Amino acid sequence: MSEHKAPNAPREAQVPGPATVASNTVGFVKARRASLLGAIFMMATSAIGPGFITQTAMFTQMLGAAFAFGILVSIIIDFVVQANIWRIITVSGKRAAELANEAIPYSGFVLGVLVISGGLVFNIGNIAGAGLGLNAMLGLDPKIGGAISACLAITIFLVKRAGVAMDRVMIVLGLLMIVLTLIVAIVAHPPVGEALKQTVLPDHIDFASITTIVGGTVGGYITYAGAHKLLDSGVSGVEHAEQVTKSAFTGIVVTGIMRYVLFLAFLGVTASGVALDLAGNPAADAFFAAAGEIGLRAFGLVLWAAGISSVIGAAFTSVSFMSVFNRKVEGRVRAWVTVVFIAIGLTVYLVLGTAPAALLVFAGGFNGLILPLGFTVFMYIGWFREDLLNGYRMPRWLLISGTLVTVLTWYMGVMSVEAIFAFLGSK
Repeated sequence: MSEHKAPNAPREAQVPGPATVASNTVGFVKARRASLLGAIFMMATSAIGPGFITQTAMFTQMLGAAFAFGILVSIIIDFVVQANIWRIITVSGKRAAELANEAIPYSGFVLGVLVISGGLVFNIGNIAGAGLGLNAMLGLDPKIGGAISACLAITIFLVKRAGVAMDRVMIVLGLLMIVLTLIVAIVAHPPVGEALKQTVLPDHIDFASITTIVGGTVGGYITYAGAHKLLDSGVSGVEHAEQVTKSAFTGIVVTGIMRYVLFLAFLGVTASGVALDLAGNPAADAFFAAAGEIGLRAFGLVLWAAGISSVIGAAFTSVSFMSVFNRKVEGRVRAWVTVVFIAIGLTVYLVLGTAPAALLVFAGGFNGLILPLGFTVFMYIGWFREDLLNGYRMPRWLLISGTLVTVLTWYMGVMSVEAIFAFLGSK
């Protein structure tokens, strides 16, 4: 009997005990939670870049408390877009361009070109924003600050555990932006009651401001940033559908809090009678007016965090679309392509010196165009291509709300493109 049992002894020794299983389970849960948080903050910080900060200051100066309604509408639209996109991509287990190609031939290539081109244009502005942040915070020359920030972003992609590092950086920068802006908002003493009233019952509605904010916070690469981050972290399949939607909702809440806190900070300053320099740096004016030199330094840190996190988000997501053109753009190859992508943006910024207004407006036009184009394809997949979703049926409330938002974003995109070309023609 012992001779028959002996061969089985090593196998019995290899069976993990309850403690080992529990340890592995806890480790898996922690890793999955970190991946979800990384995706949430990548989407959130990508949606709050230097352009958004400046636009919020500008529209608050122009519209006052009534701009609160625009922020609310943008948050609702963002949630509908992200909840649909995140769920469709993670359930299918495929990146946006590859999935689009399977649904409608060649549409993924078109989407890839637009996202990559738009992401590169935006990254020039993001690097410039990070450089201006270090200028306000430390007095560094913006070019030197931009170069330092771009090199730091490159380092994050080159480290061996880049995924883990990226998750942690996104979470830290996101929390830092919220805390610093919240402090300035409290110091500014905004009329919170009036702001809450105007959030749901505005004195007037400005669709141009809503179009601009939506295009700059959920258009282009931002739409797919969180979803692609989830795929890279191993979160895919039908079993994660509900969890992904909850994560998208959490991400929108984080973004919404940041937007609203920024708005309150600027509203407190403008309501006190301070006129922001709309032609210069209105956001910096607001922070300086609220908290003096300390406020200006805090603004520099916020702008730098927004800039560098947007550089990471834009580069990561834009390069993730390149695999549709070449399957070899994965792993370490993808990391090096991302480095080149950031380096090109930095080079253009250093040559131009600053991010020209026309370039930033053109980038906004890309956002307004890419959002409805890509979202239409994904709504088609959600309604009619369950075969691409492993037989999964999308919730009707998501599809209906998504269809309504698709129509609205097409309208806003067309209107944005017309306004942009009119602007460029007048310069």
